[in-house]
Amino acid sequence: MLPGVIGLVQATEVVKLLVGFGEPLIGRLLTYDAVGMHFREVKLRKDPNCPLCGTNPTIKDLSIHTEGAAQACAVGDNGQGDSAAAVGTTAKPGG
Repeated sequence: MLPGVIGLVQATEVVKLLVGFGEPLIGRLLTYDAVGMHFREVKLRKDPNCPLCGTNPTIKDLSIHTEGAAQACAVGDNGQGDSAAAVGTTAKPGG
């Protein structure tokens, strides 16, 4: 039942955005307590220190994400993040 309720809310939001009617949940978070059958709305505000959309953004190029998550989040054998170019350049055992 819970996925159906949340799916209905999501579908309603899509219809509101496509039709341009009503007030979508932009800038608001809707929470649902299935046990108590309560909805709660929390207003969100923009973080001025956000590195993507803040007043002084440091993330300006999102092109790495167009090639897939593998390049964006590559992890080497030592557990540390590696750049996309360094992935696959580690030495193989016995070679």
